[in-house]
Amino acid sequence: MVLEVALIDVVPGHEDEFAAAYAQAHSIITAAEGCRSVRMTRGIESPSRFVLLVEWDSVEAHEENFRATELFGRWRALIGPHFAGPPRVEHFVDVPA
Repeated sequence: MVLEVALIDVVPGHEDEFAAAYAQAHSIITAAEGCRSVRMTRGIESPSRFVLLVEWDSVEAHEENFRATELFGRWRALIGPHFAGPPRVEHFVDVPA
């Protein structure tokens, strides 16, 4: 399992519109093969900053089953207009305790 972490800065004043767009777009990303879970968090100190957390079967599942498909275009068309800049996206794996 791989965790995608996307740091998204939203145009100030667009936070509610972004959250509404995410609610619409949620079912698009969860339809991608290899997507296990999706959640969005919002900053307390920085309310225009959001963090998207997506669990994927693998980096390839994210890149090939979502980003390289029309699903990504539909997803981005809904949420992208609210971005203040490009999201910063990285993938992570668990560290054993």
